[in-house]
Amino acid sequence: MYVVQGRNVQTILVAGAIMITEFAKKRESRFGDVLLMDGPVTTNYMSPNERVVFWEERDANPFFHFMEGLWMIAGREDVAWLSQFSSNIGQFSDDGVTFHGAYGFRWLNHFSKEVEGGYTNFDQLETVVEMLKSNPNERRCVVGMWDPEVDLGRQGKDIPCNTQIMFSINFDGALDMTVCNRSNDMVWGAYGANAVHFSMLQEVMAARIGVSIGRYWQISNNFHAYTKTFGQVEPLIQFIDQPSDTIDPYASGEVDPFPMVNTEWDDWNSELLMFMEEGPVMGYKDVFFRKVANPMYSAWFAYKDKDDPDRFEKAFNFANSIAASDWRKACVEWLQRRQQK
Repeated sequence: MYVVQGRNVQTILVAGAIMITEFAKKRESRFGDVLLMDGPVTTNYMSPNERVVFWEERDANPFFHFMEGLWMIAGREDVAWLSQFSSNIGQFSDDGVTFHGAYGFRWLNHFSKEVEGGYTNFDQLETVVEMLKSNPNERRCVVGMWDPEVDLGRQGKDIPCNTQIMFSINFDGALDMTVCNRSNDMVWGAYGANAVHFSMLQEVMAARIGVSIGRYWQISNNFHAYTKTFGQVEPLIQFIDQPSDTIDPYASGEVDPFPMVNTEWDDWNSELLMFMEEGPVMGYKDVFFRKVANPMYSAWFAYKDKDDPDRFEKAFNFANSIAASDWRKACVEWLQRRQQK
């Protein structure tokens, strides 16, 4: 068992690159050669709400990561909405319409059942919230994403990589989260999308339960990096001995996390569903939607309007108005790199 621990994904990505360089071995896979760790890897994020990666070398798309997190929390499985923020994401769907292994759909809807005379909905997240509200010492809060009836032995593109989530209240009264993963690509998965959307889920769950955010562990059984993408982050190993405040905008105080849930859960959830259907409209109560989600959405679509000669100017205007300093910095810098190209 290998363990990587750090403050946030910005610093952990450096440690992960060093670990792969020192210990991984080359192996073939369905999608090309990988550098594979010889045993499970546990990653521990001490401040999981510091979820944004700023490395220019990694060039993570903050718009996609952010919107995918909301798409999951909304419990959706459709390709169409998510494809607005990634033109390539549809290639991972078997039918081009839905994602077989969509995590959010599995959290909220997949395990619901038809019963005589109707349909019974089983929302795993709601159940966990009620369990931990009733008993903060509860140890059976396990959310499943792997369904052996439809996943085991399946031949398809989209089989859940993350298989279950365990929630618990720690000794400090904060919500800890452990995610189990059967196979994890370090660059795009573990220290990319996973670090964002699972920490977003953890923050929302903590708000619903009424506690603070604790630690986040991810246990990856098959931890690897594709050789064709690892070269992108390999240069980060040079920063291992640098003081954290020189490589981490969170540590230096340049940016801070922005709270996602600032209203009652029912109101927030209604506004999430409205945002998914209508985008940046007037009337949101929660400042998260008004001043973070709305301008991010608008900045993205301004950038995507390639018929508009002023698209970058408009995109920057929206991006610079994002109230969350971490997402603002990431979006502005990502757009700057696109403009330079």
